[in-house]
Amino acid sequence: LPGDSLDSMFDGLSPLTPLSTEIRRCILSEEEISDDASPNLRRIRRSIKSCEEKIHSQLISLVNGSYRTYLQDAVITMRDGRYCIPIKSEYKGQVPGMVHDQSSTVSSFFGEPMAVVKLNNDIRELEIEEAKEIEVILSTLSAQADLHRDEIRYDLENMVELDFIFARAALAMEQNANEPIFNTEGKIHLRKARHLINAKKVVPIDLSLGEDFDLLIVTGPNTGGKTVSLKTVGLLTLMGQSGLHIPALDRSSLSVFDEVYADIGDEQSIEQSLSTFSSHMTNVVSFLDKADRNSLVLFDELGAGTDP
Repeated sequence: LPGDSLDSMFDGLSPLTPLSTEIRRCILSEEEISDDASPNLRRIRRSIKSCEEKIHSQLISLVNGSYRTYLQDAVITMRDGRYCIPIKSEYKGQVPGMVHDQSSTVSSFFGEPMAVVKLNNDIRELEIEEAKEIEVILSTLSAQADLHRDEIRYDLENMVELDFIFARAALAMEQNANEPIFNTEGKIHLRKARHLINAKKVVPIDLSLGEDFDLLIVTGPNTGGKTVSLKTVGLLTLMGQSGLHIPALDRSSLSVFDEVYADIGDEQSIEQSLSTFSSHMTNVVSFLDKADRNSLVLFDELGAGTDP
């Protein structure tokens, strides 16, 4: 069997399984490093948990015991990363320790009893140690990734290209699109072409240009589809030249243009004193200055806004 056209791209990918496995083992999410990332990190986190449990048990015994009458509520809260209890303002002097905050009504203060100050300090020191250990882990992983820098760069470029190819294919299937036949003679032949507003519901158009004539004027009543026809030609030309299949029947053909110029819609400007008509004329002049035989030029309602 002949090989798939993408085989060489897939064959060029390097899975880097050991590196990938190690990164996944150490990094659980953007915010979380696994306890198993290193024995030292596991030890630090166990120590933090142990300190927290000791603080909780000490504060619970104080809240339910000797300090109960001094408290606004029998709760344990956090202030500046330290465990505190809410002390009624009139009893502030009765609870030895550090004050970290006060309530909005100043009826209570959030104090850290002296009995847990050392444990809270231990937790802060362990958290600093934890941050340093995480830096070491990430640095080690970065060094391992650096050994495969070329493969990773190639994988990234390859996968972006593959993703783009499959995205184009998925879009083509969704739109029931087909590959256009290209030419460089300015010939356009669209068969049942559909604009993307809703490629399944819009009225398809047949349109030819560049065979017997290279200037096409479309006339008709309002909401008759003139603007949509113009936009369909421009859009499908740009889609085709971007490597996309187009929502049209097979054997539709497009030309490769150097430039596509479009003057569609009302571009009047108060700031530049441009009426609808003069804004169209400004665009027409700029197009005529640049356009050549390899250009596609689309004009919509040239005489709008002024008696032609």
